[in-house]
Amino acid sequence: MAWSFTIARILGSEVRIHVTFFLLLLWIGVAHYQAGGIPAAIEGVIFIMALFACVVAHEFGHALMARRYGIRTPDITLLPIGGLARLERMPEKPAQEIAVALAGPAVNVVIAAVLILFLGASIDGEALQALENPAVSFLARLASVNVFLVVFNLIPAFPMDGGRVLRAVLAMRYSRVHATQIAARIGQGLAFFFGFLGLMGNPILIFIAIFVYLAATAEAQQTGLQDVARNIGVRDAMITHYEALGPQATIGDAADALLHTTQHEFPVIDGGGHLLGVLTRNAMIEALSKTGPATPVLDAMTVDIPVIGLNSRLEKALQAMQAANAPAIAVVDADQRLVGYISPENIGELMMIRSAIAG
Repeated sequence: MAWSFTIARILGSEVRIHVTFFLLLLWIGVAHYQAGGIPAAIEGVIFIMALFACVVAHEFGHALMARRYGIRTPDITLLPIGGLARLERMPEKPAQEIAVALAGPAVNVVIAAVLILFLGASIDGEALQALENPAVSFLARLASVNVFLVVFNLIPAFPMDGGRVLRAVLAMRYSRVHATQIAARIGQGLAFFFGFLGLMGNPILIFIAIFVYLAATAEAQQTGLQDVARNIGVRDAMITHYEALGPQATIGDAADALLHTTQHEFPVIDGGGHLLGVLTRNAMIEALSKTGPATPVLDAMTVDIPVIGLNSRLEKALQAMQAANAPAIAVVDADQRLVGYISPENIGELMMIRSAIAG
């Protein structure tokens, strides 16, 4: 995810923080400072950090359960509104999806139980309504917010965990695409409800509403794409007319190619037609700004581009692109020579064309 950076690597997953998370810490610190000075500001920031430690644990609950089914979690990103675990794919068996979805809230249940049974925390409405009040017990607020995370995440609508449970249950009767569409519509309806409540005086709910709506829509689109990709070969979706760069090319050469083509990424190949890497437009602009047009493309390109065979299904390409978070997927022939590539942009164009044909 853009504007995020890695702070740790735990159990094979990168833990990343989005820069906007620090705006949340700043806001909390300033608000508490105005209410009670430096001690209150420190206590408020520590509480938010403890809260997000629980959020990270929640996301690792998903990640560890997914690992049982052979699914990796490349990274977990902290955002001001919560955490996001990026699984390389979602399990398609309903029982497995339910287990992965419920593993996150189960972690919060355990945390709340430990705080209550072993550390003496108590849960009441006051603690939940006064999370910003340092006069209320720290542990009581932390226990209460974990209970809230359980309840909120079990709402049966995307992108909450309850929405994934609902989708899995519906998938036992309907197709996965139809089940996803139902859960996504419920999520979009929930977003409008949150937005309405936000207009009554809580701007944070408006922000949550936008996130829920976009996430529910994206989930429906992604599932539809995966369904289509099962029936399409990469040879029918790949880009075959493109301009490639040689290993001796410079960023200046790439900039000229950018101006004279419609490409956003340029394969870098050796004399034998084998892929060395891919130079993206963003990497090109960054190199131009920092090191100038004489910079070799080899110094700016993305390496370790996933490679698939010409006879593979598009579904395999999508899985590889998501797992590697790569800007493109290379398609090669039997001699490992590049014959085409697939990018997120041309996949989007493919879906628009198929949608138009379907009417």
